[in-house]
Amino acid sequence: MSSLAVLHASQLVTLNGPKRPRVGTELSALGIIHNGGMLIRDRKIEKVGPSDEIEKNIRDEEILDAGGRVVMPGFVDAHTHLVFAGNRLDDFEHRARGETYEQIAKAGGGIWSTVEKTRAAREADLLAQAKKHATWFLRCGTTTAEAKSGYGLTIEGELKILRVMRQLKEDVPLEIVPTFLGAHAVPQELSPDEYLDVVVTEMLPRVTAEKLAEFCDVFCERGYFNIDQSRKILSAAKKLGLSLRGHVDQLTNSGGAKLMAEMGATTADHLEQTDEQGIAALKKATVQPVLLPGSVYALGSSRYPRAREMIEAGLAIVLATDFNPGSSPTPSMPMVLSLACTQMKMSPAEAITASTVNAAYSVNRGDRIGSLEPGKLANFVIFDCEDYRELAYWFGIPQTHSVYARGECVSRSGGL
Repeated sequence: MSSLAVLHASQLVTLNGPKRPRVGTELSALGIIHNGGMLIRDRKIEKVGPSDEIEKNIRDEEILDAGGRVVMPGFVDAHTHLVFAGNRLDDFEHRARGETYEQIAKAGGGIWSTVEKTRAAREADLLAQAKKHATWFLRCGTTTAEAKSGYGLTIEGELKILRVMRQLKEDVPLEIVPTFLGAHAVPQELSPDEYLDVVVTEMLPRVTAEKLAEFCDVFCERGYFNIDQSRKILSAAKKLGLSLRGHVDQLTNSGGAKLMAEMGATTADHLEQTDEQGIAALKKATVQPVLLPGSVYALGSSRYPRAREMIEAGLAIVLATDFNPGSSPTPSMPMVLSLACTQMKMSPAEAITASTVNAAYSVNRGDRIGSLEPGKLANFVIFDCEDYRELAYWFGIPQTHSVYARGECVSRSGGL
């Protein structure tokens, strides 16, 4: 449809505000319009306001009656591992018996087990499984997802994953933001220094020459890539024009947050072990923290990131799923909102902001998605509830009624 008038939202959650990531008390300012509506033309939002005002501007638009439901921007999931083969059910069972992430990895599970399955998979099979994952995301109300490689760990393996992402962007309405994560683990056939050289001198030039990624990420952690190795990879990526992200301070406080600040990264992700010094460094360098409570929950840990301290320090906090087969097998942003509120003591409003407009800025798209404002793409979700707080309050039950990307309905669970 070329034009659409959305009417009678119990709460139109616009997130109207500064043209930048939100911090401090701004995280709680959702710009709600009661009995709100939107006028959508040419895939973009033209006008928002009370429904009676929108009705006055209707010409030949198709009318979409939200029926007293919540309407808000589509979630922007800023940290996922969307493309992989198989699953890690064995790891899940071992964790249930009390084994740790490190113990499972040493026994041949963890990232390496997914690498083996993904290397062996045909590109067509990877694409088919990724399409299934994309459908899950849309059903949960996510309209944009950052997606990382990292399960190939060879030149062709990494390129295969990134090419699947490029095709996925053409085949599904979920917008994909591609990230190169060749430095996800050290392959068993190479030493750390040998693999570091492959990533820097061979993988990165190929990835950038084919324009397969917008970001470069690295798993900076004990047993994976140390600070010096991570710095070399990120420095090389930056010289080639990629923006930077990083898995840091997840299992140990290795100084990863400080490194991301030093490198001028866009985001620092995980941060479960980050201390006051790391938080201060991120603030000084205006790096956005991407917090992943789903992985803490799935790993059976109780050490969640210090979200309240980060907010009080003035950081533009982001929430994401960390969707992956091992440590966070969920595409559900509503579940992440629930964890943020119950385990990290964020308010429902702060969680909404962190998973929409702030997340949009963290993937360099804050000027066109993440809020319901004139000029932005009409990516929005109708939830089957009357109050946005219900998204975090009720958990384990889908509340998504219908999902729209660029003004087109792309997922529907009930009739309008």
